[in-house]
Amino acid sequence: MKFTVAPQVFERLPDVCFGAVAAYGIDNKADYPAIAARLDEAIAATFARFEGKKVREDPAILPYRTAFQSLGVNPNKFMSSIEAMFTRVAKGKGLPHINPIVDLGNALSLKYVLPMGAHDIEQAEGHDIEVRFSTPGDTFIPFGESEAESMPEGELIYTVGTHVRTRHWIWRQSELGKIGPDSRDIFFPIDGFASFNKDAILAAQTELAELCRSVFGCKTVKTGFVCAEAPAFEL
Repeated sequence: MKFTVAPQVFERLPDVCFGAVAAYGIDNKADYPAIAARLDEAIAATFARFEGKKVREDPAILPYRTAFQSLGVNPNKFMSSIEAMFTRVAKGKGLPHINPIVDLGNALSLKYVLPMGAHDIEQAEGHDIEVRFSTPGDTFIPFGESEAESMPEGELIYTVGTHVRTRHWIWRQSELGKIGPDSRDIFFPIDGFASFNKDAILAAQTELAELCRSVFGCKTVKTGFVCAEAPAFEL
């Protein structure tokens, strides 16, 4: 089982890259005060950072807006996950504490200004997790809903087989593969650009892996870096 990025993605976004962390054996039902504290601290720091400023004009956000535009996606209508998160926090709305896995990902996303997903590996049922462009037959179940929608062709997606996990690359999450109390084995992708924020990606990856070991007590944690020269990561 792998995380793979299709060659066509690098043709359209030559600089795109992905930090990768796979952590196994997490108890997502337990209480982790250290993670809750990290999230609260990151929210406070983010709110202070953007006081009196526009999130969409921040240098760390601009590359994602530019990438969306190059894909033919309006970043004002389809806001990237990191811009949406920062916008919410900058408005003083904070972030909810959802569960330890999601909270840790959100805390590090805010700290490093990076989109960071979380995919339940077990729910992939042995299929690869892919970043590719959508094709006929792909379907998407919006978060919180039960009915599948047909996908337009040629949209950049995270997917498992024909079941789309995230639309418009890093825009909207599916109900499938979401992280719940019983989630134990998690793949965390960290999306960015080699010439812009590679160092931040690697730092976030290192810290995430260390916290999975020290806080979650994971015995098995794998890390990797996916780019045009190395387009796959073994989960």
